[in-house]
Amino acid sequence: MTDKANTEEDITDINAKSGKFLLQKVYVKDLSFETPYSPEIFMEAWAPKVDMHLSNEAKKVNEDHTEAVLKITITVKINEKTAYLVEVQMAGIFLIKQFPPEVMEHVTATLCPNMLFPFAREVVCDLVVRGGFPQLLLAPVNFEALYAQQKKAAAQASNPDEKSKAH
Repeated sequence: MTDKANTEEDITDINAKSGKFLLQKVYVKDLSFETPYSPEIFMEAWAPKVDMHLSNEAKKVNEDHTEAVLKITITVKINEKTAYLVEVQMAGIFLIKQFPPEVMEHVTATLCPNMLFPFAREVVCDLVVRGGFPQLLLAPVNFEALYAQQKKAAAQASNPDEKSKAH
């Protein structure tokens, strides 16, 4: 048996054989929209600089249910002035059971945010338009790649020798 990281395909295979993974509820856990320079910002030429930060976390609700929360913070600036700031925490309750413990972190770090992101994307777009700004369409996010980067960075941080070999 090889010592490889689980891929989404591996998890799908595990899901089919031994576990259950179902999204049972989606909801907005927290929401904020600020326009600190309105109404003056609406007089500026629209040449925005967009900065987006993502994070996610998960916690057990009970033996079979997990709450996953995808946090998105978007700051849009025009000429160094903040046009608007959006913070969304999109949450979901997932039925996750009969998975091996070593797979649970991967499931909650990739599959859960993959399912929550389209809902968060819609909330962000709607909120921005209602705030009087042009539509903001967030590009898809590869949570699998983000998770792999985080695991690699954590491994390098815990093993400095590997980091020096990579350079």
